[in-house]
Amino acid sequence: MKDIIENHLDRIEKEYKVKIVLSCESGSRAWGFPSNDSDYDVRFIYINERDWYLTIAEKRNVIELPINKVLDINGWDLRKSLQLLRKSNSPLLEWISSPIRYRVWDRAFKPLVKLSKKAFLPKTSCHHYLSMAKNSISKFQNNEKIKIKTYMYAIRPLLCCEWIIEHLKQPPMHIDDLLSDIKNHKGFKESVKELISIKVDHTENYLVRRSETMEGCLIEKMVSLEKKIPKNPPKLNIDEFDDVFKNAIQPVRSA
Repeated sequence: MKDIIENHLDRIEKEYKVKIVLSCESGSRAWGFPSNDSDYDVRFIYINERDWYLTIAEKRNVIELPINKVLDINGWDLRKSLQLLRKSNSPLLEWISSPIRYRVWDRAFKPLVKLSKKAFLPKTSCHHYLSMAKNSISKFQNNEKIKIKTYMYAIRPLLCCEWIIEHLKQPPMHIDDLLSDIKNHKGFKESVKELISIKVDHTENYLVRRSETMEGCLIEKMVSLEKKIPKNPPKLNIDEFDDVFKNAIQPVRSA
């Protein structure tokens, strides 16, 4: 599969005349709990040739390949990425911190990593993860069974929010790293790990019997975290983002 993904990335660079700065896994595979039929959520950040930016015309700043059952590949232009980074966009921050990378262009990527750590806004990110958790918790219906995916899509965002409140920085992508940071919740950890072990052996739509204990714990955790959200520091000066952008685009194709 890695070779297939690499071939797609090569074709993207050639067809769109861009340079890929980062290509990574962004979904359940990077989070540490894929199902046996999970697709590959490949995301990338790219740079156009310098002259592409020298116009007042509005241009498309995303590249999206047709989605199939196995691959979901799309990416954002660097300028768009930096605009979102200044807002502490959580999906973008996850791309940058993904443990599964298919391609990295260090000259442009290393400054991006450094900038991402300075640009992180804890309040903004907490709201993002809590919103994700609430969306999944809202699916706790009266049915006897529920998708494991629904539980995991509530658990991980809450753990991310908990991490942010404790450390005031971008949380790790992998669920094991998030779980290792939890103190005095052995029963909860064991329950999450059991869900993961079941999920990796079954399909995305696999159902398990609902757990009042797990659901009660998640709802209680969500309510508690909402009261602890930290404040944001001031946003970084836009000049710092411009500097990373200007240095990255000179030159692109000759690098």
